[in-house]
Amino acid sequence: MVEAIGVPIQKTIIVGEDLKDQGFGGIYHVGKAAVHPPVFACFSYTPKGASENIALVGKGIMYDTGGIQIKSKEGMPGMKIDMGGAAAVLGAFCTLVKSGFKQNLHCLLCIAENVPSPAANKPDDIITMLSGKTVEINNTDAEGRLVLADGVFYAKTKLNANLIIDMATLTGAQSYAMGKYHAGVLSNCEKWENKSLKAGLASGDLVHPFVFAPDLHFDDLYSPVADMKNTNLGCPVGQGSPFGSPSSIAGLFIVSHIDFAKGLSWLHFDICAPACIGERATGYGVALVSRLLSEYTDVGIAKA
Repeated sequence: MVEAIGVPIQKTIIVGEDLKDQGFGGIYHVGKAAVHPPVFACFSYTPKGASENIALVGKGIMYDTGGIQIKSKEGMPGMKIDMGGAAAVLGAFCTLVKSGFKQNLHCLLCIAENVPSPAANKPDDIITMLSGKTVEINNTDAEGRLVLADGVFYAKTKLNANLIIDMATLTGAQSYAMGKYHAGVLSNCEKWENKSLKAGLASGDLVHPFVFAPDLHFDDLYSPVADMKNTNLGCPVGQGSPFGSPSSIAGLFIVSHIDFAKGLSWLHFDICAPACIGERATGYGVALVSRLLSEYTDVGIAKA
């Protein structure tokens, strides 16, 4: 797909044990138990005269059984769509580059299969992420945020991205918050949040904001033995219930690995509900991101 764009694209592909050796603890530990090894792929388009670095980061869980904390027989069918975020950002990357994108554009795919195995992540495991932060696993079925955290950290530190957009079929709770047709967006930047709402209306990929309040909600992820837990199952010590919604907390987990996006703009799209109808994908996200970034191109396909 990338080769068909017809312009030079730089590639970085890291597979299997090399992920472990290079510190990609989130992607590696999610996918280490699968027959097919986990992969981190980065595609970069760097046109002459570009002054900005924009990174698209996608969750590519090729199949999600839930891992050791396995999904139910009703909840597992259709989990082939858990790579919808990676598919969407790859589609948007190809669309924008072919449309004459004028800034540096990077597409980062965080690919793994989440399966049960004696070698798989277990509850109570502690893993070290690419950011150097430690995470206590309390839900092996909350794996998407682990792979994305590695991806956004790479985007910030290796690519010097000033705008990071991550996209994922991340939380089932998103559908309860937004309904079937809207994705949720979490952002540290009001300007880009508003742009995403307008892009959603223009493209048909509808969006509605989550609450971004790390000062109020991040303590939900408190761990006595690591920098954080990976979900807010249960509650903070001494509290009766979590402070934040699961979908917002999932996004805060990701952005915490880039210091809550200080010094850059960050958009997180949870597309769990609109990414599929039944067990079939909708293609949600390609039009949204293409429209959102259309100001950087003058070709009609991205602005239509």
